[in-house]
Amino acid sequence: MPWAERNRMSLRQELVHLVATQRVSMTELCQRLQISRKTGYKWVQRFRTEGEAGLADRSRRQHHVQYHVPAATRAFLLAERQRHPAWGARKLRQRAKTQGLAAVPACRTITAFLKREGVLHSAAPHAWQRFEHPAPNDLWQMDFKGPIPTRVAPRQALTILDDHSRFNLCLQALCAQTREAVQAALITVFRQYGLPNRLLTDNGSPWGHTGEQPYTVLTVWLIRVGIRISHSRPYHPQTMGKDERFHGSLNREVLQQAQWRDPAHLQQAFDRWRQVYNHDRPHEALELAVPASRYDPSLRAYPEILPPIEYDTGVTVRKVQQKGEVHFQGRVFEVSRAFRGYPVGLVPTKEDGIYEVRFCHHTITRIDIRTSR
Repeated sequence: MPWAERNRMSLRQELVHLVATQRVSMTELCQRLQISRKTGYKWVQRFRTEGEAGLADRSRRQHHVQYHVPAATRAFLLAERQRHPAWGARKLRQRAKTQGLAAVPACRTITAFLKREGVLHSAAPHAWQRFEHPAPNDLWQMDFKGPIPTRVAPRQALTILDDHSRFNLCLQALCAQTREAVQAALITVFRQYGLPNRLLTDNGSPWGHTGEQPYTVLTVWLIRVGIRISHSRPYHPQTMGKDERFHGSLNREVLQQAQWRDPAHLQQAFDRWRQVYNHDRPHEALELAVPASRYDPSLRAYPEILPPIEYDTGVTVRKVQQKGEVHFQGRVFEVSRAFRGYPVGLVPTKEDGIYEVRFCHHTITRIDIRTSR
């Protein structure tokens, strides 16, 4: 009968007694008692070294803790986790290192400690494939997060993120997704950080109508300022992946943490978190550096007075009419109503009959004089 079904202590005593008689081999004794030879020799050895007490059950608790987290480190980790409930072990460990703590345990140790304290739960791992532009201000991503309810009125969060550094340039609670509100916010950002080379947005208002008609009064102004405009593919939010992930962090670390009394209360929370995000919060996509460590302001200053619209010699210039069309070689070509009243340049391409239509530095469409398209 196996030991699990009988009194373990009596069986161990019987084992060492029979071994002492030397009448039956250890192999046969273990077979009769239905235990392994390894187990049999273990209890015989304990009896020889410790006597009868060696046959008693021992605690299975680990004798030595592999790494002891000092009290000061434990207090720091718990305080940071309370301040930033969405931060995991990697961010907390990097934060502890940058704050100069003498003893910083490994991520696995921090995770185990936080789980024991009941402030961390396991999450499913994600496989990320990251792409980024090589330098700050090569590309900014701009989008809205909202609507965000407050007790007074809902707000729309305008967010702008630098693609290279993940530095957040704008986190503004606006009353609506209007051209006037966005343009005012952009002017403030441009005056502080300069101009990006390119700005990526989705196809929604106020920076785009549809994939076929992506230009609005706002995008026309941005082109005049000297910025190239790109739009994400319709129904493909992953094109704006970095800003979308920023929205996820904003949602977990700010929006889900409180109810907002009014827009001012919400904006105060935005301002505090933006400082943390840019300067304190380790970013896993940056090898746990903070975004501010990889960002430099643009060398291209914001032009307070827009430059005149001029085209090179040899470029055919036409004025866009009220319905968004231009007249060229006796035909009418639709461009976009967003450019009405502005001069555009028509430049022949290497393809026979195909012209590029340019506004300032930006090619806005192509026309075919053979088909009036």
